Amino acid sequence: MEEKDLVKTETGLGTIKIADEVVSIIAGLAATEIDGIAGMSGGLVGGIAEMLGRKNFSKGVKVEVGEREAAIDLSIIVKYGVRIPDVALAAQENIKRAIENMTGLSVVEVNVHVQGVSFPEEEEKAEAARVH
Repeated sequence: MEEKDLVKTETGLGTIKIADEVVSIIAGLAATEIDGIAGMSGGLVGGIAEMLGRKNFSKGVKVEVGEREAAIDLSIIVKYGVRIPDVALAAQENIKRAIENMTGLSVVEVNVHVQGVSFPEEEEKAEAARVH
């Protein structure tokens, strides 16, 4: 891991380093706590959003971390029937709160990219595939 991929803080006792991947995982976990988010999207593959399970928390999350600030891009799939602006706002607030509380970084922006909509029967098939 390169030094530029770490948030470094000097203390009287030494140095604290937080990897960018840790910030991504925090953001992904905070996003999956929001009711209405079906999963994270790995991006567009052949025009179809690739839905990722809840176990791969940093997928669908891109972070830019400076010495004291962070910006997050989040790609999500929402559940059918939810009010998308409300879900996106809840995700933004939860991610900002989680990152700031856990890392001490100031979150300057959380951009939410809705990549798809999950229908109830799709969720059941995806769950059945994960079980088998």
